[in-house]
Amino acid sequence: MPARTSKEPLSRERILKAALVVADQDGLAALTMRRVADELDCEAMSLYYYVKDKAGLLSGLTAVIIDEVIAETLADAAAEPGSTDPGSSIDIRATPASAADWRSTIRDRCLGARRVMLRHPWAPPLIATESNVPARAMVIFEGLVGTMIRAGFDFEIAHRAIHSLGSMIMGFTQEIFEPGSPGEAMTTGEIAELASAFPYLGAMAMTQPHDQTDSLSVCDTQAEFEFTLTLILNGLENFRG
Repeated sequence: MPARTSKEPLSRERILKAALVVADQDGLAALTMRRVADELDCEAMSLYYYVKDKAGLLSGLTAVIIDEVIAETLADAAAEPGSTDPGSSIDIRATPASAADWRSTIRDRCLGARRVMLRHPWAPPLIATESNVPARAMVIFEGLVGTMIRAGFDFEIAHRAIHSLGSMIMGFTQEIFEPGSPGEAMTTGEIAELASAFPYLGAMAMTQPHDQTDSLSVCDTQAEFEFTLTLILNGLENFRG
């Protein structure tokens, strides 16, 4: 009788990878401890040794996404002498950023983070639910501030840049009101009703449809993300010493 092949042992890393697969396939609504256990071919109760509960699973998943953002956007620092793997710590000082290229450096990082979000479109609302700054995210903010200081900004403007860019440094924008999913465009009747009550908004809706290419939501489109990013970076340039 052939020897029975043992299963690969469970670990927190395997559980989070399985959770990532489930979320990518079916979204956060489908993510349960039981579904992750099914993905790993094990009992759901066995997961609780590695993750405390569903909230712990989601927190771990947030950290996975943030590490992916770091790997995508700060790989230049990781490649420099004296720096380490992006999954642990990064020597931001190794990242080139002269006064001339600071905007392209930060722009590239924001767009790199957005590529991560487009690969995992369920991630922005998950990250937005974090009430405290995840510890791993400090690496991203350290990179932003370091780039600006070395480009000639003072710490006051660097601090304001963090708040001006907001979630864009993580690759997405947060809207006060979200009108629906990317596929839910206003009907002709709805636009006519809007135009009757609010003529300027109605005219804008008729002439400026959202381009849903690489969109994370109705309003968080690639075109609007890049426009806003350029606007902020060009505005910050006026305050560089």
